Amino acid sequence: MSGTDRMRADAATPSPSTGGAGGRRRRLRRESWGFAIGSLCFLVGAIPFYAEWAGPVGVGVTFFAGSILFTLAAFIQLSLSGRRTPRIGTNRADRADWWAAAIQFGGTLFFNLSTAAALAAAIADPTRLGAGWRPDAWGSAAFLVSSGLAVVATKRRGELWDAEARSWHVTWLNLVGSIAFGASAIGAYVVPETGSLVSEFWANLGTLIGAACFLVAALLSRRTIDAGPGPGPEAEPEPDADPEPEPGAGPEPDAEPEPGVGPGAGPESDAEPEPESGTGPTSRRRPPCP
Repeated sequence: MSGTDRMRADAATPSPSTGGAGGRRRRLRRESWGFAIGSLCFLVGAIPFYAEWAGPVGVGVTFFAGSILFTLAAFIQLSLSGRRTPRIGTNRADRADWWAAAIQFGGTLFFNLSTAAALAAAIADPTRLGAGWRPDAWGSAAFLVSSGLAVVATKRRGELWDAEARSWHVTWLNLVGSIAFGASAIGAYVVPETGSLVSEFWANLGTLIGAACFLVAALLSRRTIDAGPGPGPEAEPEPDADPEPEPGAGPEPDAEPEPGVGPGAGPESDAEPEPESGTGPTSRRRPPCP
């Protein structure tokens, strides 16, 4: 590889120690994987066939693991993706974007508490009604508020700290998923007078739809952020060094110019060539014509 090619390769490769776009894209990719795997846990846990096979405790462990992954991904999105805490002079888009990530992180903490409580209840009495986890009201409300703020940030994403931080397809999918989680939380409410759920159908279906929306949104975010940055400005090529002469080849001798050929020689000459010695009569040079 020549020196010029090395310079171009170094310019196109982002340095991991810098906080530029290359490093931010790597962190966002980890964030998307956390949301994707966590959503898959919620999706599988809401499937009736899996619930029958794993039992209340197994389902509780699945939901709790998914909530932990959600929290880790939300923390990366809030603290390690490049977002800055709002301050005086922060524009509306960046302010809404940061608060959306912060409230979402708070919602995942509520899900940690509710999934842990559901797991403990399942271990204590697997037959009790409502022992399995469903999205709780506080976590679902936080996700709804976060999705609304994300819509505001996406509408002005050209002013964001990173224009690729929000996209419409991901924002709408997360909003639909948050609404579905809210419907599941309402359906899973146990009526004190009757001791039954408001709607077992929506309690299960809302969790399933919400998890599917979050999963697709996470996968789409990963694909968008995976696109590497465009090539940077090319480096100026280095001047090529003089080629080394081949072994055994020396400098060519200077050849004498032929008569009438070479610099200074033209079609006409002011002086006539002198005759060779020993030939012809001796003649004087004619004076130049005026």
